[in-house]
Amino acid sequence: METQPQHVSDRWWLPPLAEVVFVAVLLWVLVGGQARALLADGDTGWHIRTGEYILAERRVPRADLFSFSRPGAEWFAWEWASDVLFALAHRAAGLEGVVLLGGALLAATSAALFQFVMWQRANVIVAVVTMLLAASASTVHWLARPHLFTSLLFVLSVWMLEADRRRPGRRLWALLAVAVAWANLHGGFVILPLTTGLYATAAAWAALEPGRPSDWRAAQRYGLLTAAVTAATLLNPYGYRLHLHIWKFLGADFIRKWVEEFQSPRFRGESMLAFELLLLLGLLSVPWLWRRGEYAAALLVVALAHAALGSVRHVVLYVLAATPVVARRLSAALEALPGPWGRAVNSLLTDFAPGGPTRRWVPLWSAAALALAAAFLDSGPARWQVDFPKEKFPQAALAATEKQLVGRRVFTSDQWADYLIYRYYPEVRVFIDGRSDFYGRAIGQQYLDLMQATHRWEETLNRNGFDRALLPPDWPLATVLKAHPDWRLDYDDGQALLLRRVWRGSVSSAN
Repeated sequence: METQPQHVSDRWWLPPLAEVVFVAVLLWVLVGGQARALLADGDTGWHIRTGEYILAERRVPRADLFSFSRPGAEWFAWEWASDVLFALAHRAAGLEGVVLLGGALLAATSAALFQFVMWQRANVIVAVVTMLLAASASTVHWLARPHLFTSLLFVLSVWMLEADRRRPGRRLWALLAVAVAWANLHGGFVILPLTTGLYATAAAWAALEPGRPSDWRAAQRYGLLTAAVTAATLLNPYGYRLHLHIWKFLGADFIRKWVEEFQSPRFRGESMLAFELLLLLGLLSVPWLWRRGEYAAALLVVALAHAALGSVRHVVLYVLAATPVVARRLSAALEALPGPWGRAVNSLLTDFAPGGPTRRWVPLWSAAALALAAAFLDSGPARWQVDFPKEKFPQAALAATEKQLVGRRVFTSDQWADYLIYRYYPEVRVFIDGRSDFYGRAIGQQYLDLMQATHRWEETLNRNGFDRALLPPDWPLATVLKAHPDWRLDYDDGQALLLRRVWRGSVSSAN
């Protein structure tokens, strides 16, 4: 005999499971050691300063703000709305506020993903396990940067498409508003028209399937939606030129070769093992989806699996698309178990869980958790005094040599340059920073020549007028400059070297 679900009103005091997920992930970020990890990428620094510029000038920049290598050159601040939000968080509570904003986005993404899985009536235990796998795999890109908005909006968009596929309605057109917001928050908005295009393709395939009457209405509807959301993304400060810029950037061989996050994933560490498991289970689920006629979900999993294997940046998108599919497939397999084991598993179906799929998620507990965390920000307990990790950024070197850096032409790593922008902008301008789409191949190649001390290193140093070098000690250039008569070592703490140019004679020929 099947157990009837307990009535929602009898357990009103229990939070929905999605709220439990939200609070648990938020605590994991803020208390469990992930707060420092969110600031492990220096790009957060220039995002904050860009947002502060926009708030002060009340306009979106169209020319470079931060470099001396390309001063005043055209720049697409394509994440300007995210930059403003990070700047507001920083203005309110410093880097702690930025971490809280990043943690809230990660928690909301995890909670939305879990609720999406529950909405599809997956087994509650399977939903919890797959959500934990997804969270673990996603930590590869848990950074306080604008791509966190893409993760959340992607989950919500796929959910809206799936809900419409099952029961078409006008609510689908809310994706136009999502497209406009997304195009101003992060360049990952390009995944939205690609996803709706896959739904149009899947609907057309279904209409052509032999043995069933053709119905092209769904294909036409999703085709029109794809055109509409593509047009909606043009509502950004740069119009269609932003799309051309992104296309050129993503197609650049130099970027794919040298920028680490655009390279293929390395299957090492816990997060990559979780991704590997979800990759295997997701691809194994594709034939099951195809037999059920769920062509859109199948195409999306395959397309994003291909993208994720080509670039670690796309791992998170694959995980978010595959987790609901994997959870449903595993749930179906468990439900099919015969005998006592099958009945035991079926007793754990989602309706049995507090806040099952029929319960509306009103995020009261989530709001209370955020309010409590914000209150702790104001009180400033020790665990909240976060900064960019001193293990990755030369905090001691900057404290000891600050006067030698301000107003100078400093060569340093792109990550340390991001930190210099955060600490000293506008007094310090940099040669290169994390905006790889802005600097392009020419400056990027000069950066690599210097970092690796190739035969052109001295010519490049002279041409750019560098008079300071803030370097990691294991760089080849650090070894070369320490032995060069025109450079003096002023500081060495084992993490960073500061070298000062003392020779002002005629420019020597390149080595």
